[in-house]
Amino acid sequence: MNDDLGCASYLVGDEEAAIAVVVDPPFEIEPLLAEAESRGVRIVRTIETHTHADHVSGHGRLALEHAIPVSIHADAAVDYPSDTMQDGDEIEVGDVVLRVVHTPGHRPEHCCLTVTDRSRGDEPWLVLTGDSLFVGDAARPDLAVGAVEGAEGLFHSLQRLLELSDGVEVFPGHVAGSLCGKAMCSKPSTTIGFERRFNPSLQIAQVDEFVAESAGIGAPKPPNLARIVEVNRGPFLGSLPPVEELAAPPDEAQLLDVRPVSDHLAGHRAGAVSVPVSGSSFSTKAGFVLDADRPVCVLASSADEARRAIKGLHSVAVSDVAGFVLGGGDERTQPVAVEELEAMMAAGAEVIDVREKDERDMGYIPGSRNVPYRLLTSCCPDLAKDRPVVTICESGSRASIAASILRSRGYDARPVVEGGMTAWRARGSDVVEFRRCGSN
Repeated sequence: MNDDLGCASYLVGDEEAAIAVVVDPPFEIEPLLAEAESRGVRIVRTIETHTHADHVSGHGRLALEHAIPVSIHADAAVDYPSDTMQDGDEIEVGDVVLRVVHTPGHRPEHCCLTVTDRSRGDEPWLVLTGDSLFVGDAARPDLAVGAVEGAEGLFHSLQRLLELSDGVEVFPGHVAGSLCGKAMCSKPSTTIGFERRFNPSLQIAQVDEFVAESAGIGAPKPPNLARIVEVNRGPFLGSLPPVEELAAPPDEAQLLDVRPVSDHLAGHRAGAVSVPVSGSSFSTKAGFVLDADRPVCVLASSADEARRAIKGLHSVAVSDVAGFVLGGGDERTQPVAVEELEAMMAAGAEVIDVREKDERDMGYIPGSRNVPYRLLTSCCPDLAKDRPVVTICESGSRASIAASILRSRGYDARPVVEGGMTAWRARGSDVVEFRRCGSN
């Protein structure tokens, strides 16, 4: 499991036969190989449920470095050597049989895999659902085709999965933290019966109603989506060269400070954007704020911290990393306490709410402007440079990223890093709530 991206991969096999397949491998294949070795199995095949759009797959490394063949549905139209799968195909791994269920919707080539252990019986006892059915959620349909077309396909695919018996265990390709769903749970698995009863997406019986609900997703698409799909479609991508420590950042490089927020604020290099590797969803957040076509220099507290960040960047197809530099800089930023905010606004400071629109609709500070942090690098708002700018999010992590982006563009930007809107509400300060037409 890649907790940073919310991505799951699976090793499925027969320990008596000492063979296994890997489903949806991550680019960092070393933990996967170590797990196979610890269980005494040899990986004989990679199976991709689909061409991923949110992370770089490790199928190329497994093929180039370990001669492991890849299977994927024919509709993926990949540019690498593969064994194409079709609906109903069976892949035997000793006594274990994986049966292909073509489930388009998230992508046209998407497949689920039912798993039967013939030493236990003839019926499947689990299903790997990839990016179709999640715990408490279903896939988003707008990443490969039009949202309506994708939603129609997804509806029919989910109905196929509901043909499985209630006791079949469900192991999805994503958990909470991924952008490939809307409201997925952090639990790693569930059952068909539980989802049949409690999953909101499975309560909708008519395709038109499902399309109206599913196609209206407002969540941001994964950063570098087109680049990641291109990489995963082929040719095979092998290991990337090691990244070394530098004495100073190259002049042309973007500066990504991956140290904790407190360290960044206490002393950072001019122009550095702060995305702590210790925070949640590091790879996704970094992918949103970096230009993948320009080299990146990582600023870190230690070599281990730098290398963790670099692995995360590689996982979202940010591969041009010039090196890393240890330590901070002379520029300091004083964070804003919630208690200071009203006085600062009265004195002319501008507040930028960097949450997503659906979060802001739940309540925002009167007079604030809404620009999600992920958009600040591509559509920086027209702000006056003669007054302070304060960034705020729900808890503080995105506000720090946003302030660092604005500072890199010459604004006097400071973040609210302790509590954010949660603390603002707790103080009883004024909040505007979005009301839909006709609501009471």
